[in-house]
Amino acid sequence: MLGRSAKKLKIETPRLTLRPPQHGDYRAWIALRDSSRDFLSPWEPTWAPDHLTRKSFTNRVYWANRSVTNGSAVPLFLVRRDDQALLGALTLDNIRRGPAQAGTMGYWIGEPHARAGYMREALEAMVHYAFTDLDLSRLEAGCLPENAPSRGLLESVGFKYEGVAQSYLQIGGRWRNHVLYANLRADRRGRTRTG
Repeated sequence: MLGRSAKKLKIETPRLTLRPPQHGDYRAWIALRDSSRDFLSPWEPTWAPDHLTRKSFTNRVYWANRSVTNGSAVPLFLVRRDDQALLGALTLDNIRRGPAQAGTMGYWIGEPHARAGYMREALEAMVHYAFTDLDLSRLEAGCLPENAPSRGLLESVGFKYEGVAQSYLQIGGRWRNHVLYANLRADRRGRTRTG
């Protein structure tokens, strides 16, 4: 992973291309984030005042390129292949090497594209990529306890509930508990037989 160019990173699924953000995505990104604000705000940290500015987006693109190059994160946009529409984003962040071989997943999808299976398709592809191409052993994700769609999504792609993190993130200006999930490359939890 280290030294890989963000321009060359692309993961294809049946309906999507997963790729790092590019400067030309700004208008599509701002339109999708702005139109989905009420849909996303219950689940995300409060947006900074400059969240939807071009400068903020430019910084996001530079961060994505640096992160891919230095191997610390894989931030990807979900782009529908048939019409090149931006649907959302998925980031494998906080990649830890050495004894841990782990990373943390975060994701969002625009309201018009929710509940259509796109994020499941993207997560399945990212899990495969993380375990095979990046040789990670453990993927982690968290969400608010009342976010039933996100919990169901994580469980549907192999993540298993591990517990609750107290005061994990500030959401809506309040420290909120999150339920934690993990997906392990060689996961045997819940199996009753060997082999």
